[in-house]
Amino acid sequence: MCTSIIEIAAAEGMAKRGDEWFPLTQSVVAYDHARHAPLGDVITLDFFNTALDPGARAAVELTLDSAKALRAALDRAIAAADYEEAEVRGKGAPLSLVRAA
Repeated sequence: MCTSIIEIAAAEGMAKRGDEWFPLTQSVVAYDHARHAPLGDVITLDFFNTALDPGARAAVELTLDSAKALRAALDRAIAAADYEEAEVRGKGAPLSLVRAA
């Protein structure tokens, strides 16, 4: 049974196919049957450029547990980057990122 769980977001960055890098315009996160991995249902991360040919995409199929671990790693990296950006730009770290003493 298809889940029809799909989230779409604008994406700004670059992806690589073969030896070529291309700019991204969109990302899709979905939960559905694996198309390539020998798994059941998976979280699929699909990054592509809507202005280029259909091959201008980078996709990953992850188990739900792997996707959760990736989300946690992203949350930690984003929090650290937000803190670093606040310090570097002299704005001071947002209170939500400052540890209580």
